[in-house]
Amino acid sequence: MKAIITIIILALIGWGIYAVVKKSPNDNVQIPINNTQEDTSNTTASTTTDNTPSVKEFTVVGKSFSFTPSTLTVKKGDTVRINFQNSGGQHDWRLDEFNAKTKVIGSGQSETIEFVADKTGSFEYYCSVGTHRQMGMRGTLTVE
Repeated sequence: MKAIITIIILALIGWGIYAVVKKSPNDNVQIPINNTQEDTSNTTASTTTDNTPSVKEFTVVGKSFSFTPSTLTVKKGDTVRINFQNSGGQHDWRLDEFNAKTKVIGSGQSETIEFVADKTGSFEYYCSVGTHRQMGMRGTLTVE
């Protein structure tokens, strides 16, 4: 019985090391897909400022216990559009502070969600399936 427990523990340790080593070196790359300003003009005048909220679109890929990119940055007031693509297993994308979440989707599937980044700070997004979050499937949204 002790031999079986030892084998299981060694297999889990080996699997954990493999998951860490296999993690992509580009996890911190930000990949905005589309950055379009919302039309705030009226018929008599048009004013544009650096503080104008815009739509920030990101494609986030979920795979073996990681998200790519693992960091996203937007400005307060921006509408954030997440195109979540699953490239393996069962995963979802959640960000509790903005009540933003996808359904759990299978490999090769995708889902798009939107929310307004109405508060500043750094917020963790994660996969809520099983222990994926604890195994490193999380990232950070920074709202400036």
